[in-house]
Amino acid sequence: MAEFRRIIMSSFLMLLLLFTAASGDDSYIVVRVGDDVTLSSEDVIHDEKCYSTTWYISSSENTVKLFEHGEIHKEAGAKSDRLSVTEKCSLVIKKVTVQDVGYYTCRQFISRQQHGGADLYDLSVVTSTEHHDNDQVTLLCSVSTSDRCIHRVEWLYEGDENDVMMTSQSTCSAEVTFPTARSYCELLKCAVTDRYNKKEHLFTFSPPQSSVWWRSIIVCVGLAALIISVVTVNIWTRTKGNETQMRENLEQNDEDEDEDQVNYENVGDTSTSV
Repeated sequence: MAEFRRIIMSSFLMLLLLFTAASGDDSYIVVRVGDDVTLSSEDVIHDEKCYSTTWYISSSENTVKLFEHGEIHKEAGAKSDRLSVTEKCSLVIKKVTVQDVGYYTCRQFISRQQHGGADLYDLSVVTSTEHHDNDQVTLLCSVSTSDRCIHRVEWLYEGDENDVMMTSQSTCSAEVTFPTARSYCELLKCAVTDRYNKKEHLFTFSPPQSSVWWRSIIVCVGLAALIISVVTVNIWTRTKGNETQMRENLEQNDEDEDEDQVNYENVGDTSTSV
């Protein structure tokens, strides 16, 4: 029974999305992990604090309220800190994650009766990762969707095609492999096209935050090691120079004392002869 309800709900939402897509609305939203997204509320009356507006997110498993009676709903759970609603009742999601994938619905209830239609969005999230293996690096661009994949994913490279070692595509993902020594980030884009409204979304490759974090640590450690090495060599050079100077001074003093002693002996011998 639960599986049947899931299929009915999913089919109903897909039909709504197809209808809105055919009418020219941007119902399919594609956004990259870490970015912000705003879902507009077009069919509501903007009352104070959007008290009569309710935002939902639906998945294949359940439907959860995100905003109701002018505030973020407790059902939003861990993502509540990343949610907010504008004065025009649009839903803002900060720092999008894969967990935000789903069907978003905005409805308005006045005197417990639904007013007007509903705004419906299908949010998909793009993730890019990199994997280093000896002398090559493989980049993966993938799309997480609320239901079956409706997107075509491919890498677009603006540099020399001979730089690319290998490419591959599968359902909602694409891979490209480069020699590690190549500089590819600024010339590489992940293109995501949904199959219904044929709209293409381009995303410049950016390493995951964890990768950037580790690179920053490596750079800082390397810089610190370089500074320590320079300071150590400088101190050693100065110490070595001081020791050499002291040794030369001592040798010079010894030579002066020897000369004085020789002169004294010579003077003594002359006096005796007279």
